[in-house]
Amino acid sequence: MTLNYRSFGFQVLAGMVIGLLLGLLARSMGAGPDGELNALSQALKTIGGIFVQLLKAIVAPLVFAAIVASIANLRALDNAARLAGRTLLWFAITALIAVVVGLAVGLLIQPGLSAKGAPIPAGHVTSVGGWLDFLKGLIPDNALGLSGSTKIADDGKATTSLSFNILQLLVISIAVGLATLKLGERADPFLAFVRSLLAVVRTLLGWIIRLTPIGSAGLIGTAVATYGWTALAQLGSFAGAVYLGLAIIILGVYPLLLILNGINPLRFFSIAWPAIQLGFVSRSSVGTLPVTESVTERMGVERGYAAFAVPLAATTKMDGCASIYPAIAAIFVAGFYGIPLHAMDYALIVIVSVIGSAATAGLTGAIVMLTLTLSTLGLPLEGAGLLLAIDPILDMGRTAVNVAGQVLVATIVAKQEGLLKESAVNDAPVTAVPA
Repeated sequence: MTLNYRSFGFQVLAGMVIGLLLGLLARSMGAGPDGELNALSQALKTIGGIFVQLLKAIVAPLVFAAIVASIANLRALDNAARLAGRTLLWFAITALIAVVVGLAVGLLIQPGLSAKGAPIPAGHVTSVGGWLDFLKGLIPDNALGLSGSTKIADDGKATTSLSFNILQLLVISIAVGLATLKLGERADPFLAFVRSLLAVVRTLLGWIIRLTPIGSAGLIGTAVATYGWTALAQLGSFAGAVYLGLAIIILGVYPLLLILNGINPLRFFSIAWPAIQLGFVSRSSVGTLPVTESVTERMGVERGYAAFAVPLAATTKMDGCASIYPAIAAIFVAGFYGIPLHAMDYALIVIVSVIGSAATAGLTGAIVMLTLTLSTLGLPLEGAGLLLAIDPILDMGRTAVNVAGQVLVATIVAKQEGLLKESAVNDAPVTAVPA
């Protein structure tokens, strides 16, 4: 078999390896003359930061256009309310299974006990999730979902920045989508604009995704340069527990659900692989959305339903980030600080995971969902900072599971509702979907 050096997958793998090597080199160089980052570390941090910032910049218009268009697409479907309800029900079912798996793995491995007493460097948590903040955050402050923040540097200079509150933007998008659905043909001119916007944004996103090999090199290199192998090794049991939980879901639970619904798991994963792979390297469910929707349609799911289910799933269905990860992380933090958890605490973890998925909003990282879980249990929020050292590495696996679950639910619901072309998922040949 000839290795295709031009393939996107090979380029991403090469970027990760190069980033790892550059990260080790940067760490061996030590700090700069003033105790600041050396030139290589600064370059890696800048490259990774730019890539993440580009993804964040495209998220707001993509979420708005995709959600509005997806809800409007329900007009073309019979039993739209039933389809929406069943989709949300399967979101909850798979999230419940995932969080139970996460709790079981966490209790079995107890990663916090093995790391207890280790000098793990804590990162700085800049965003914290709480139930009151979460509920208040659902109410838009303005029509665009914009929020502002001001940071004061050590030299006293203040910097003000604007950003989109994705939770509020999600609420706005759903409301606008429902309004267009109610207006019917009168909303057609507006929908034509939204669909054109979605096409433009997807093109821009495709260009950004092509930068993934470079961005991955910067992100992985920064993690290694900042924390080194010692800190990463101290969190090895936690990382192993998370990836074990992810493996159980994607290799055990999902295939079982597919078999129970009469769908060939091997064909499913062969078709869904391009989206799963892109989710792994991009660490963004929203960034993977166009490819996820494409493979879902190739799975045989009726286009109208896929155009509704996938964008909604990309912003609210996160089995990896919102179920497995916070469950294991909560057990880790409790064990690390020697705080016992009781049956009610585990029940709260389940509740938070099933109904709080929207807090992750399809972005890279799951720190808001984690702090929401920790604050609900009354665990030290500093524990979230301990896990930032390996978050980029974990986020790759989490997002891959997120994306697989998004395709899975759309396929299962389509099968149950007679919207799935059986030959497409069981017999059709598989071709690569370009990233």
